[in-house]
Amino acid sequence: MAAEIPLSAGTLAAAMNGRLVAGDSDHYVTGFSIDSRTLAAGDLFFAIVAERDGHEYAGAAARRRAAGVVVSRPVTLPADAESFVIEVADTTRGLQDLARYVRRESGATVVAITGSAGKTTTKDVIAELLGGAHRVVKNKGNLNNHLGLPLSLLELRHGADVAVMELGMNHAGEIRLLVDVATPEVRVWTNVGEAHIGHFGSADRIADAKAEILDGANEQTVLVANADDERVMARIGAFPGRRIKFGLSAGADVRAIDVEDLGLDGTKSRLVTAAGERELHVPLLGRGHLMNVLAGAAVALHLGVDLDRIVETASRLTPSSKRGALLKLPKGVTVIDDSYNSSPSALKLSLDVLSRTWAARRVAVIGEMLELGDLSLSLHQECGRSAAASRLARLITIGGSSARALGEAAVAAGLAAGTVRHFDNSTDAAAAIQGQIAPGDVVLVKGSRGTRTDVVVEQLMAVFG
Repeated sequence: MAAEIPLSAGTLAAAMNGRLVAGDSDHYVTGFSIDSRTLAAGDLFFAIVAERDGHEYAGAAARRRAAGVVVSRPVTLPADAESFVIEVADTTRGLQDLARYVRRESGATVVAITGSAGKTTTKDVIAELLGGAHRVVKNKGNLNNHLGLPLSLLELRHGADVAVMELGMNHAGEIRLLVDVATPEVRVWTNVGEAHIGHFGSADRIADAKAEILDGANEQTVLVANADDERVMARIGAFPGRRIKFGLSAGADVRAIDVEDLGLDGTKSRLVTAAGERELHVPLLGRGHLMNVLAGAAVALHLGVDLDRIVETASRLTPSSKRGALLKLPKGVTVIDDSYNSSPSALKLSLDVLSRTWAARRVAVIGEMLELGDLSLSLHQECGRSAAASRLARLITIGGSSARALGEAAVAAGLAAGTVRHFDNSTDAAAAIQGQIAPGDVVLVKGSRGTRTDVVVEQLMAVFG
């Protein structure tokens, strides 16, 4: 196991190309923070300049006994403050430079994941599959952007040998920056979908932005890529390192065959790899999650995990919070809580799962999908037609005109008009939910974060819990 990386004020200043302007160079830190409200004693506070200027909170950080503060201009600290002060040209760049230093000093292997859907689940799956053979750190929550990723990489100072990091983006160039910070030996590209298409205009442009995961690769770099996604496959031809493809198609190196959909019990299939074949039961719901497990298996095999251990661990996987979690409530209602986020391709997969359940009634509560731009109306209508094909007893839509259009398209495709209701917001939908749901129902709840469909889940738990 790698040793702890000690980080003194002097070391920190050098790593960030900054200078120590106050305090003792032998003063050590125990953690890192960009928020003075949650900072713990002993943390290093970065005065990030964003919507708010972190320099205005340097004094508050010192009063909370920050070990030090990183600034890009002079600040006044309380007279009795014991915090050291490091001055850098840019505090965000300083944080990223420090993450590069710790990542390099740790000697860890970094696995980086991009894709339009399933990044967090894939990250969690990989971490679980590696956990018995490696000491692993991963992003917490959605700390996957230009600030969250470096904060996550700093956890490598505690001696882990593998970091599993998801890379988030909603504009071109963002993945390129994150790859430059993380310098991953293993890159995972899950898929290309319509998430954030409003910022790009087309799925091909999204794919081009996701392809930044390939930047800076060399012959020793490994790419784990979705063999079933045409846009992914079209962009990896010049990748200089080893490629491991996963999927259901014949060209996949890590492949699931004879897939059986088990509804609320997940999937069963036969896993085919260069290391052998095994029966694979994935308790996570649907084929989308099966693909995430195949990606994880490919990474785990590459990093030396035994195939039997992979299959056994996969059989015990549990979903990430609000990402397909199955809630069997005491009063007879089953909720598929997929309320964390949504996109058209992900919604269709969730509706497919719902359609395969054995239930008295299937109910879908669908929040508007945001950041779809000029394509929003047509994509919601497309999902409405998928909803109609999912044998729903009731459809509830939440949000603006696009969400309303989803319901109208479902009716036009054959869903009975009396089974569809629309609400302008999740609070109103939650207030009326008791009259829409009955014991024995299986209820899918899914929507973009901004639609707050988690409010509906909370109400269902309160009423039927």
